[in-house]
Amino acid sequence: MGKERTGARLAEKLGLNASEYKRIKSVLGRNPNYTELGMFSAMWSEHCSYKNSIKVLKRLPTTGKTVFLAAGENSGGVSIDKDYAVVFKVESHNHPSAVEPYEASATGGGGCIRDIFTVGARPLFLLGSLRFGLLSDKKTKYLFKEVARGFTDYANAVDLPVIAGEVYFDTSYHGNPLVNAMVVGLLKKKNIVRARAAGAGNLVVIAGGRTGRDGVEGASFASSGLDESAKERKSAVAIGDPKIGKKIREACLELAEKGLVVGMQDMGAAGIVCSTSETAYKAGTGIEIDIALVPRKEKGMNPYEIMLSESQERMLLIVAPKKLNGVAAVFRKWKVEFSVIGKVTRDGVLRVKEDGKLVAEVPAEALANGPRYDRESREPKYLEETRSLSLSKVKQPKDYNRVLMTLLSSPTIASKEWVAKKVDPRLTSSLCVKSGNDAGVFYCKQVNRAIAATIDCNGLYCYLDPLVGAEIAIAEAARNLVCCGARPLAVTDGLNFGNPFNPEIYWQFKNVVDGITKACKHFGVPVISGNVSFNNENPKGAVYPTPVIGMVGVIDNVRNATSSDFKKDGDLILLIGRNKEEIGGSQYLSIIHDLRKGASPTLDLRSEKNVQDAVLDLIGQRLVSSAHDCSEGGLSVALAECCVLGGRGAVVALKDRMRTDALLFGESQSRIVVSTARQNQDKVEAVCRKHGAPCTAIGEVKGNALLINDCIKVSVAQMKRVYTQTIPKAVATA
Repeated sequence: MGKERTGARLAEKLGLNASEYKRIKSVLGRNPNYTELGMFSAMWSEHCSYKNSIKVLKRLPTTGKTVFLAAGENSGGVSIDKDYAVVFKVESHNHPSAVEPYEASATGGGGCIRDIFTVGARPLFLLGSLRFGLLSDKKTKYLFKEVARGFTDYANAVDLPVIAGEVYFDTSYHGNPLVNAMVVGLLKKKNIVRARAAGAGNLVVIAGGRTGRDGVEGASFASSGLDESAKERKSAVAIGDPKIGKKIREACLELAEKGLVVGMQDMGAAGIVCSTSETAYKAGTGIEIDIALVPRKEKGMNPYEIMLSESQERMLLIVAPKKLNGVAAVFRKWKVEFSVIGKVTRDGVLRVKEDGKLVAEVPAEALANGPRYDRESREPKYLEETRSLSLSKVKQPKDYNRVLMTLLSSPTIASKEWVAKKVDPRLTSSLCVKSGNDAGVFYCKQVNRAIAATIDCNGLYCYLDPLVGAEIAIAEAARNLVCCGARPLAVTDGLNFGNPFNPEIYWQFKNVVDGITKACKHFGVPVISGNVSFNNENPKGAVYPTPVIGMVGVIDNVRNATSSDFKKDGDLILLIGRNKEEIGGSQYLSIIHDLRKGASPTLDLRSEKNVQDAVLDLIGQRLVSSAHDCSEGGLSVALAECCVLGGRGAVVALKDRMRTDALLFGESQSRIVVSTARQNQDKVEAVCRKHGAPCTAIGEVKGNALLINDCIKVSVAQMKRVYTQTIPKAVATA
């Protein structure tokens, strides 16, 4: 009984509940040893098993005519022609980034890159979605600077550009930053490699960086004594090495090109135990390894530490014996260390030995197919208060110029050029539009097309209405692609929430997934990959529910790539879409009135699709010179950004009958500002009528200032100064 109680207490310390510990004993037919318990703990964690989310995630639409790699692989992919697919994935590295922001953000980007080339695809570029507390806070400035530096430094070192992204600053994220990385790659379909340990007798190979104690939790427990007085030690964040990362990438891509590997998986979370058990389970096989053959960078490591190490830049490969010499030649060419550590078996068991001595023996299925839970959900009480906004009690400002300048200088809206400038200029030659546009657009010479990508989410909308907020996240991501001339293809999501054991948090999660599902079905964009990150909380509570949406599209004719900037004096400015009297959840309400309440903007999916189809058609016919969506800050901020990016003024007359602040700063959805030559006006309006999209001529590109009715008159130079200098000035004082 003493050993039983000790084992149960250790299981609890390792994050396993009583029923899970009982299930482990039932699967094994005995008590697990320390290493086995650690393996179950890692594989049954939310990060590896999605045990608190997988049942809800099953609602997402994951299939479609163009889906080539469906959800469940290291990354998902959609076909863009008969020979190629575009592959992409988003991953979070939230908690480590609060501790070691530079190393953690670099590691997050590096791990996502491996997800791409693991399937045989060449990574092309990265995007980032970052969220922090208020930039006026000293610690926030430090986190922001280090995360931005780590993310771009790693990307530069492996010769990949960061082409787009978003950065939000809000008290909700104070003390718990969200760091989501997205990577997009191109796959030659014949080179596809799946994460399968197929073929009994095939060899199990580990390659890349050496294995250390990086990221191992609880490794100081003695494996024999289970001394409960020993304190759990958490090692430092796993540190990536871009030099090794670049070499292992090129080696693995060459192996895929030459057809030298049966299966491949990168070692991210839970390291060797995850990569071996998952590849065996997916293939219906077993794996036997000897960890004495694993190259190490530290002495005295025990089996627990070796199996659970999260050291970076490591890959697991399944290789037919007759092809080992070819694999070895490729690794020698790229100076990548590798070792044969085992073989594929028929019995479905993950068997771990050390110098021939058995140290762990567990069915692969038991590790990779863990428990699945339905958690209690309940509508949050805070919604009673947030829904109580009365517009009549919100005083309209006396100085709208001042409001516009305040919004343009807010870090969430202000230019993120400070981050973009950290990208090595030699890597940006393939970009079709400059940074600061609605999406990144990358010319891919292999397919003679441009691949566009964006990553978006407004967490405040999702806080006020998780279902509609999630729909808006999908709609805005698609809208951003459309504004650049791209046809949306598919989605990857990074779902960031608080504690799933809190019924109100789980209610948010379920409603967000339902919103994503509804919108994705409407736009015909399947979810092909993704990530869930729970327990994002600070001492005051959970972060806003933040379902980051990464979306990729394609521009078949590269000459159609479109940017946001006004380009020619005399061009007509049109609004496609309709203004509504809505200020709930807006940056105006938050920044100017210090209110984070009201209903999120409404969204009619049919109207949204009509607007997007119209703009895509207009761009395809080259009838517009620019296109820019209305989002944070509303119509006035969208117009200001078009002016600043183009270095040109605009004279605008808005005739809608509604509150002036809602007209100027409300964040109603389904609106895109376009500019066109005057002679194209009739054609533009005809195209919009064809698609059922409202179209209104609202002004002209003219002068050196933005004039809107009799409310706003601000020079382009003034707007540019606050828009571009806010973030550089803030971080300079850190």
